[in-house]
Amino acid sequence: MEHNPITDLSETRFQRVEWVSEIESTNTELLRRAREEAPEGEVLIADLQTAGRGRRGRVWEAPARTSLMMSILLRPPPTAFKISQISLFTSALALAALSAIQELTGITLQVKWPNDLVIDSIEPSTSPVDGDFGYRKIAGILTETVILGREVNALVIGIGINTDWPEVPPHLEHKASSLNLICGKKTDRDLLSKKILINLERRYVELLEGGGTNKLLRELKSNSATLHKQVKVEMLTAAGSMSVIEGTAIDIDNDGQLLVRLINGDEKTINVGDVHHLRPLPR
Repeated sequence: MEHNPITDLSETRFQRVEWVSEIESTNTELLRRAREEAPEGEVLIADLQTAGRGRRGRVWEAPARTSLMMSILLRPPPTAFKISQISLFTSALALAALSAIQELTGITLQVKWPNDLVIDSIEPSTSPVDGDFGYRKIAGILTETVILGREVNALVIGIGINTDWPEVPPHLEHKASSLNLICGKKTDRDLLSKKILINLERRYVELLEGGGTNKLLRELKSNSATLHKQVKVEMLTAAGSMSVIEGTAIDIDNDGQLLVRLINGDEKTINVGDVHHLRPLPR
């Protein structure tokens, strides 16, 4: 049985919102539709994903109706941005979700570069557990592109938000949590998705206008969980091996890339990679 469609989005471009009970992956399906010339603003939401994906093909699993899993199709004009700036659209959705969650639940999340929404550990420990980076992941975002020629023809941005977990699975105890477990009440997924889309419309319009990038970057930096932290960054090399660096995250540049100052003082620009926050050793 399909979910009733979201209403009251008349002032946005998101006029085609489909909510299904089960699908393999909202991103995969919307990418297929994008290649078949589906219009900008199409949105697909699922109660259950059977083959959800995260970055680097990681599996995203969640029981039915315990997460908000939503993918959005955008077709920004190629002249409005450089391909190196695609991560800014990821950030636009991250900030739209962060604001919606704050308004709806009172929970303050931060953006962990490049694509996660996190909250500080609820019970900080003076003796950190191995593998506990001091935050809990609440949401992840995956942006994928349709390329025609040398231009981006379409973007599909998917977000998965942990909304109503019955409990935190043991293997995620020090890594993730859910909105309901933090604020103590069930999440209105209909209202949350609606608020996210309304917030995204404003940020997307601003990104396509002059000066919008600077405004988005200011908001991103002020809500960053990563800036000024000691970090370890894992990156895949062109040869397929893993490269690891450690340093201090000092800035996010105009393309949305992370600048890291290494121990020797050199600065490295990170375009893509897995970032882990290093907890200071207890004194």
